[in-house]
Amino acid sequence: MAFNVQSVVNRNNHLMETLKAWPKIELHRHLEGSIRLPTLIDVARQHDIPLPAFTVEHLRPFVQMTEDDEPTFTVFLSKFNVLRQFYRSLDIIRRITREAIEDAANDNIKYMELRFTPHALARLKDFDYQDIIRAVCEESVRAETDFDIRVTLIVSVNRHESVQIAEKVLTATLALNHNSVVALDLAGLEFEHSPRPFKTLFERAQQAGLHTTVHAGEWAGPNSVREAIEALSTERVGHGVRAIEDSQVVQMVRDKAITLEVCPTSNLHSGVVKQFDQHPLNDLIYLGVPTTINTDDPSLSDITLTDELVLAHVALGLSLDVIKQNIMNAAKAAFLPDTERDALVTQFETALASAPLP
Repeated sequence: MAFNVQSVVNRNNHLMETLKAWPKIELHRHLEGSIRLPTLIDVARQHDIPLPAFTVEHLRPFVQMTEDDEPTFTVFLSKFNVLRQFYRSLDIIRRITREAIEDAANDNIKYMELRFTPHALARLKDFDYQDIIRAVCEESVRAETDFDIRVTLIVSVNRHESVQIAEKVLTATLALNHNSVVALDLAGLEFEHSPRPFKTLFERAQQAGLHTTVHAGEWAGPNSVREAIEALSTERVGHGVRAIEDSQVVQMVRDKAITLEVCPTSNLHSGVVKQFDQHPLNDLIYLGVPTTINTDDPSLSDITLTDELVLAHVALGLSLDVIKQNIMNAAKAAFLPDTERDALVTQFETALASAPLP
């Protein structure tokens, strides 16, 4: 039975209200996992897309993790099977981009790095990668202004797909040269898919001035984190929680100040962690690893970032000061020019110092 956030979090109590009022930072959120369910139904009706159901509650089991689901990465990834049918026009992609940013702003997220996978968005209609990237970039710029949130973008490629696809995506990204894109991410299936074939690609991205982050230590063990650092020289690690299984890898992450983009509820839904009180976030913090708290795929998990912070406090026992420190860690690890990052850190130091307490 998959974890249901509302079994722990009371979305109507004072703690929830208080943490929602805090300014927040999201470093690990996938556009493809952030689509509103009513939008899926609306788009399906407009484009005659067959759906298993046309009401939110009946559609939910096909696109969200529910209590009836087995918490495994296979079940988790299966939820994308329906979602892949929806990338039928650039206007749809612009719409889901705008709505994802609006939803983050409504949760009082003030800075977000939104990642997206151009190949996944382009595949159904064989769109040009550069057109996909341009659409997401342009819509994110408009949404920033409209919703009072700073948004930068991370272009993601998959390790279980060919290096040639990743090269084409990076080429399109660099050719467009839009200043909203700040980083390259390697995602996809860790099992039997080493990051090492992508070494040259990541060196090219880094030489072009892009930051880098790599999904690792999620579905594969701590050696996946080691490879991401040693082979790709990544600055941050997406998830990374299984680093805890190897003390040498923990020491490497800590000594190199590699920030982990931790997504607690997602870890439960994909079977990385069996139950909430076994989540290693507390231990990683105790060992001095720089951690941040994120949503991963908020629509798939039916969560907000505020939910994740409340869970960290109620279910993991993190103090509010430690949660604030995780927000500050995110500010310090933001993929921004030094002066802008320093300004973000100062902004959040000031804002969190006066943030309300429950």
